[in-house]
Amino acid sequence: MATRRLGIVVGGGPAPGINAVIGAATIQAINRGFEVVGFYDGFRHLCSDHFDPPTHSIRLDIPRVARIHFDGGSILRTARTNLLDPATLKSANRAVPQPERVSLALGRLRELGINCLLTIGGDDTALSARFLCEAAAGKLRVVHVPKTIDNDLPLPQNQPTFGFSTARMVGAQLLKNLMTDSQTTGRWYIVGTMGRNAGWLAMSIGAAAGATVTLIPEEFTERSTVQSIVDVLEGAILKRQVLGRCDGVAVIAEGLAYRLGDRRELESLLGHEVPLDAAGHPRLSEVPLLELLKKELQGRFKARGETLPLVTHNIGYELRSADPTPHDMAYCRALGYHSIRLFTDEDSPSTGVMAALVNGNLTAIDFRDIIDPATNRTQTRLVNISSDEYAVARTYQIRLELSDLENPVMLAKLAVAAHMSPQEFHERYRRAATRLSEMTQPAPTPNCRTAPQPA
Repeated sequence: MATRRLGIVVGGGPAPGINAVIGAATIQAINRGFEVVGFYDGFRHLCSDHFDPPTHSIRLDIPRVARIHFDGGSILRTARTNLLDPATLKSANRAVPQPERVSLALGRLRELGINCLLTIGGDDTALSARFLCEAAAGKLRVVHVPKTIDNDLPLPQNQPTFGFSTARMVGAQLLKNLMTDSQTTGRWYIVGTMGRNAGWLAMSIGAAAGATVTLIPEEFTERSTVQSIVDVLEGAILKRQVLGRCDGVAVIAEGLAYRLGDRRELESLLGHEVPLDAAGHPRLSEVPLLELLKKELQGRFKARGETLPLVTHNIGYELRSADPTPHDMAYCRALGYHSIRLFTDEDSPSTGVMAALVNGNLTAIDFRDIIDPATNRTQTRLVNISSDEYAVARTYQIRLELSDLENPVMLAKLAVAAHMSPQEFHERYRRAATRLSEMTQPAPTPNCRTAPQPA
């Protein structure tokens, strides 16, 4: 039997638990007779003309990885370099492989005798793994371990991606500190969290900590405006005032920026170019969403002759390389262990698979089954705002409800806070108000007015 050589590549942004996957996969692979090679910096060097094996790769052994599962970060580092065609990314919304990059990466792997490749990453890394597998035509077995604190990969039965649990815990702890500061100083915080298209991280951090209000992309239509988002925030602030509090914390998923339009519309709004990242997505770091919301909010209060003490703060990079929680440590070690089974399972598809654990058992997801046919990218898992899970997160927030506008006493108080007549307030904020029971059908939920209010 030919020697089985396993290569390990980590792509995308860091997430707690990467080292646990690397460690467990390396140990299990060696125990099953593999040689294991780790590649530094994702695909960056593999698809480069200047690949130097002694510098850009490392032979992994059990002593080197035996205790790395405790640590955040990645011993192989990571990079966002991918195998997508950058020219196509700029001109169309459909992802296709870049033949030269794919050919270079495959050639490097063949030169080193790599016949099995374990990729660890999010949707873009999974896409590059699929392109490699398709180009190899059965000569390279590829298994992908889904990693992202965004939790936006389509795993069965809503299983979380690894790193999400730790990011939620660390994020909730940071948010708790900001909530205490907000209450102590009598100011509002607008807190941004990561999440390119899906609001899982924002929703879960806000729900765990009991944020005053949390806004996620799934709640807004395409082509929303800064003004429509601020309508919801301002309504929450005014309602909070009526309830006797001048402080609060609003959690905003960064992906809300994509609801403001396409790249062209974003550039028109901002007055400058919004560059693309390595995978063809507009760089959210170049869209100052929180500052746009702050400026609009404070302008509205100033127009009423009032001030609104308001601080913006981003929670993001603090989460990505945190030491994993015991949950993520155990989860990632299991993923690393089971991923090696897929290399030795003769029934595993040669087209490449993503490893998942469902009810404690290994499930292999064929890459072909999670392709979005419109974009040729990996499908994105979004928050279902009709689910019981969302209903719980939504119930414990302070927001304008239609029931507030239908209650003459509450409507009168809100109108006074906004320096409007009740009729003006009803007309102005009707579209920003929601009826919770309608948003979350078919899940039964309590009336927000009688539900426990967040601290």
